[in-house]
Amino acid sequence: MRAAVLEAAIIELTKTGYAALTVERVAQRAGVHKTTIYRNWKDSDGLLVDALISHFAMDIPIPDTGAVESDLRALARSLVVTMTTSAGRALLTAVLSDAVRLPQLADVKHALFDDRFRRAESVVTRAVQRGELPADTAPAELLKALAAPIYFRLVFTGEPVDEATADRAVGIALAAAHAHVLMPM
Repeated sequence: MRAAVLEAAIIELTKTGYAALTVERVAQRAGVHKTTIYRNWKDSDGLLVDALISHFAMDIPIPDTGAVESDLRALARSLVVTMTTSAGRALLTAVLSDAVRLPQLADVKHALFDDRFRRAESVVTRAVQRGELPADTAPAELLKALAAPIYFRLVFTGEPVDEATADRAVGIALAAAHAHVLMPM
């Protein structure tokens, strides 16, 4: 039941957007009664947070290749693939356009990114332990530096994003780490 509801929530987000997402439609799509959803989630925001975290956690696995460059390349390429899917585009639309009208969406966005950074920190931590990155490298700052060029193209310039974009993002993030500019804030 949980998997069906979470999948239905992602489909509804993709089809209708955040503002039009309702527990009733999610329940209908999942083949459950809406009280089933309310027993497990207090509201549509909680449901959406769980659905997005679950969906994107599966779409972007955390690599462990034994080398920071290949780990970051795998992360960046997965991000490109995920954010160019219909669910990825729906997420971007929701957090960018709907967030202006619906301040509670900021909590959804923060929960999603906090989860992503928390899960991916191990890539940076392992690299520091192996001596591939400076000891003062802040995992969250490196991951933000990695994602920034990708999101810049997706959100602001509309330029295509592909493996080359991901690979350039890796180079930028690694150069910044080695220049000791990705220290904890």
